[in-house]
Amino acid sequence: MIKGANVSLAALSEDISSVIVGLGWGSPTGEGDADVSVLLLDANGKVRSDADFYFYNNPVAADGSVQLLGKTPTADGSEDRISFDLSAVPAEVGRVVVAASRYGRARFGELEGVRLTLADGSGEELLRFAVDGVDSVSALIFGELYRRGEDWKFRAVGQGYDSGLAGLATDFGVDIDDDADAVEAQEAQEAQAAQESQEAQEAVENMPGGGAAEAAVGVEAAVGIEDAGGGRGGEDGRGGKSAAASTEAPAPATGPVPAPAPAPAPAPAPAPASAEPLAAVPAPRRPDDAVPDASGTRAPASARPRTAKKKVTLPKVVRKSLAENDSWRGARLFPVSALKSDRDRETRATSVLLSVMAQVPEFGRRLTAGFGAPAGRMETFTEVTLPHGDSPRRPDGVVRVERAGKLWTALVETKTNGNALRAEQVQAYMDIAARRGYEAVITLSNDVALEGSPLVDVKIDRRRKHKVALRHLSWAEVAHHAQLLIRHEGVGNAAHAWLLQELLHYLQHENSGCHGFQNMGPAWVPVRNGIDDETLCHGDPRALEVVESWERLIRQVCLGLGGELGHKVLPVQRTGRGTDPGERRGALADRLCRDGRLRAELRIEGTPGVLAVTADLRTGKLRTYIELPAPEQGYPLSWAKRLVRCLADAPADLHVETLVEGQSGGGPRGTLERLRPEPADLLPKDGGSRITGFRLSLLKSMGSTRGNAETGFIRSVDDAVHRFYTTVVVHVERAVPRQGAVAARKATAATAATTTATTAAAATAG
Repeated sequence: MIKGANVSLAALSEDISSVIVGLGWGSPTGEGDADVSVLLLDANGKVRSDADFYFYNNPVAADGSVQLLGKTPTADGSEDRISFDLSAVPAEVGRVVVAASRYGRARFGELEGVRLTLADGSGEELLRFAVDGVDSVSALIFGELYRRGEDWKFRAVGQGYDSGLAGLATDFGVDIDDDADAVEAQEAQEAQAAQESQEAQEAVENMPGGGAAEAAVGVEAAVGIEDAGGGRGGEDGRGGKSAAASTEAPAPATGPVPAPAPAPAPAPAPAPASAEPLAAVPAPRRPDDAVPDASGTRAPASARPRTAKKKVTLPKVVRKSLAENDSWRGARLFPVSALKSDRDRETRATSVLLSVMAQVPEFGRRLTAGFGAPAGRMETFTEVTLPHGDSPRRPDGVVRVERAGKLWTALVETKTNGNALRAEQVQAYMDIAARRGYEAVITLSNDVALEGSPLVDVKIDRRRKHKVALRHLSWAEVAHHAQLLIRHEGVGNAAHAWLLQELLHYLQHENSGCHGFQNMGPAWVPVRNGIDDETLCHGDPRALEVVESWERLIRQVCLGLGGELGHKVLPVQRTGRGTDPGERRGALADRLCRDGRLRAELRIEGTPGVLAVTADLRTGKLRTYIELPAPEQGYPLSWAKRLVRCLADAPADLHVETLVEGQSGGGPRGTLERLRPEPADLLPKDGGSRITGFRLSLLKSMGSTRGNAETGFIRSVDDAVHRFYTTVVVHVERAVPRQGAVAARKATAATAATTTATTAAAATAG
């Protein structure tokens, strides 16, 4: 689509009751990001209340009409996905605005490949809109869904705001006023939420194996607080906006796209209120909970409370066991001792997963929303027999979701251990689903799907009117979502937390067969041998197989680390705009043949740099490292001393290297053990070279076998990344604030100082 164009969704697909909108972008460094937001507007083009504003701290609508699904990695960056159940959007809502914003001084012009995609309920992409001309804006309306009679249409808007999220939200009626009563109410509710959360955690601790189900069934959710974040807008105007010219004027009920406001006449002094923080507009996520004001005190980042049902998470400290000795094992809801064969493991794993999905709505919805399932009552089934020619088929499971009398159905095929999905079996389920009007076929296995490289090849009959989506989940993804809910985000009550804990224990048990990606494949040993004896030829297809296995391993490492931290951890793909995934992997395979190295980068939310890992197959060494930019202020010796001081608890064998401008080989370097008494050894000897940053790295021996045993390559990579993060990066996070947070604090202090000076001048003149 082009800017200003619109199209009827019904003309593109027959399955538009639910759609998935994706907002994507990339950056040359792999670090650029933005936060998505959705606004529901009435006939006047305004939100009905602040509850119609959805963002990272308010991601799900109570009626299921909107759900922010979070980020997923793509070939050239990341993509934020949003699920819309159009049949559940209230009748008084005429327009749904889809937007995104960047933090502080960051602008969309620093990103590349800014785009919007829209897919129907079967997952088929219906339209794509590449957004251009957004160099100077910090907030952007990508597009909008709007009603035209009984139909839904989409308009490609591409409208930017220089004033950031604050200007965008104000245009659509989001209340950004603040008062002392709201602050006091928030503080009181936060104290109440903390007390009730402690009581709920104690209820979880009293259950068997972490909690007794009957003790938790009566635990109801209480009122809690979700921090909306303090927005920092620019000027009150919208200097950077460009109106979207539409080829079809919207109906009056939908409301026009806001036109640019006239530039205000210059005033001798801004009103003091203009410098007040826009507390009810959420700022993009940052590690700081508060921002210092002009006096140096830290003001709360959010002054307007957002109430929601309190979420129950697992207690961080496990109560001491009553067992007499370590040989006693607690009773588990899902035992694994009786599993003898692969068939037993597949049957048990399917039943365990589907039953927990049905009993814990938050978990079931999380796994199925990305597949186009609506928000509704879910029921799950196992070992269902369905007719298929002369021999009936028995898929491992069936998921059905009912909403407003309509059914969404998916067939489930499960594999455990190293068993691969069989193309003919999945093809049969696709045919059955198409004939019976089902919406999806979901495959689960330990393998990790890659973009542009399907796990199974199936033929889709384009002549069929009904479309069926084929989706894949790895067991690592299932465990990742369970970890996020029970350890970080929380669920509705203690019984749900206990069920997820039992599921997670089952998936992580060695007998379950649900361990995630476990094998680098048959090409691993020949490729290693070919690199050692220098016989691996350029274009060898086995090198491409190793590169694909490496990418699967890195994605699984991201899932595991993200589940433990509660942060988004995504692989970085430093490629040009529009690069085909197959071409990119081919280039990496050629590099492997030439250099004998595999390399990957991980972007961890809140971390001041990108964590990189390199596997050198010639030397058998793994290197994990991170590059930190030099501070904007201060002296080089102060930088070196501060860096060494914040790494006081880091391993003594950590390598620290100074990055010097114009020197590709780097500058002074040494181990942390040697640098602790003499941080000045990090400074260039000539004294005139400009320091651009520091590189911190650890070396570790690489596993040789292709599996996940103690001596396996997979285990060694996972251990290396976790060790580097827990022993190095965590110290750097606390010592080196992100550039956005620094800029925000500077801007806030400058604004406050300007306001104070202006007020004093006005008083003197009076």
